[in-house]
Amino acid sequence: MNEKSSGTLLALTAILIWSTLALISTRLTHISTFLILGVAFLISGSISLFRRKAWKVPLTTLLVGVAGIFGYHFLYFNAFALAPAIEANLINYLWPMLIVVLSPVFLSGYRLGWRHIIAGLLGLVGASLIVTEGHFNIQMQYLSGYLLAFGAAIVWSSYSLLTKRLPPFNTETISVFCLLSGLAALGFFFLTGGRPADLQLPSTKDWSLILMAGIGPLGAAFYFWDAALKRGDPRVIGSLAYLTPMLSTLNLILFAGKSISITSIIAMLLIIGGAILGSSKIN
Repeated sequence: MNEKSSGTLLALTAILIWSTLALISTRLTHISTFLILGVAFLISGSISLFRRKAWKVPLTTLLVGVAGIFGYHFLYFNAFALAPAIEANLINYLWPMLIVVLSPVFLSGYRLGWRHIIAGLLGLVGASLIVTEGHFNIQMQYLSGYLLAFGAAIVWSSYSLLTKRLPPFNTETISVFCLLSGLAALGFFFLTGGRPADLQLPSTKDWSLILMAGIGPLGAAFYFWDAALKRGDPRVIGSLAYLTPMLSTLNLILFAGKSISITSIIAMLLIIGGAILGSSKIN
């Protein structure tokens, strides 16, 4: 298996893990988002406490890492607080398209082929249908939330591309990004009214789900994603990323009793078509 193929496989692994986050989140809606993020990131970042070499990176790299992981989630969840979930989620899912479109801007040696563009558009349309179920209504009173969602998309796509442009660092440094992001999330939780006593509110089942989130979609997925971007073609990876909302929906259908509609089936076919086209061998 060549390096680009392994990058694609690693990206698919990250996407598969990320697709479980919605299912976990639906069972933790009664707990503060930033408490969940703080604890989960500390779990995923705990590796850095045993890997001194992971810290030996320039300050710029640390700032980009924390801005990417914590900054994205901060903007993402605040967008949901200020705008309807469907519209905010759709705007957020511009990030795979932005990875494809911005690849030539951030990285030398990459250009956009017509297949990349069509694949990105197919994925965008499919993701739009998945998220909105055919209903989409922009309302100007939610503009601040829409802007935060768009900011989240820009932050994650920029972070994903910048990891290929920064001075080389080992993937284990992702653990440092996660640890610092966890501290930032907990700091924000306490600054916005959270109390130490709130740590007693989650049940044993809740803590188990938070642990799963820290190990999986808010942990291992970041490591696989970083390794994928270091080895693979970001234009291909961006096209494949649209599989995330589709797989999330499938998990909700299989494990949370969500029904499937004709719109969802059409959306899935568009996303799969875009992923296949985008992952085709293109110079």
